[in-house]
Amino acid sequence: MMNHGRSRLQVTKDSCPFLPPHVHLRFDDLRSKWVVLAPEKVLWPDDISVDILNLCNGQATVTEIVDGLAKDYDAPQDQIRPDVLGFLQEWCDKLLIHCEVRQ
Repeated sequence: MMNHGRSRLQVTKDSCPFLPPHVHLRFDDLRSKWVVLAPEKVLWPDDISVDILNLCNGQATVTEIVDGLAKDYDAPQDQIRPDVLGFLQEWCDKLLIHCEVRQ
């Protein structure tokens, strides 16, 4: 696969993920499921993915997202963190999530 000069953005605990303008998270009333709409893509994320995506507002860091999910799911942060980072990295690599680092 060609890189075309684009370097891979590494999602870290200090990243503030957000959905770019071309990606939309919507609830599909007909199917009673959440859907992600992107150019030439329709994705049907599972419930946990939707919970993560709903927290990707560009203000919260990955650490804050993990903290919130740990409370919501009553699970240890150390158990959740790798899965959240992996999910966000995959979506970032596919240009479905953008990240900035809060200053």
